[in-house]
Amino acid sequence: MPYYVYITTNPARTVLYIGITNSLPNRITQHYESRGSNQTFAGKYFCYHLLYFEEFTDSRAAIDREKELKGWTRAKKEALIATQNAQWEFLGAG
Repeated sequence: MPYYVYITTNPARTVLYIGITNSLPNRITQHYESRGSNQTFAGKYFCYHLLYFEEFTDSRAAIDREKELKGWTRAKKEALIATQNAQWEFLGAG
């Protein structure tokens, strides 16, 4: 089963959210459906646009990578996103 570490953003691209999942399409849908909800960070800040993801076969490796990315500065996260998505396009959009 694949695991994904992913980065989403809000419509204005001002907030980044990093998460982990074993179903990227389902997780992005969940973020979209929780938009505006104060119950979660992604919901509160409308982080449902996918910008970047990495695939792993090992759950532990994915968890470790998620923790690593969460510890990075905003600038370092932006540079990582730019390696695969220089224009910060919303992946899977329309």
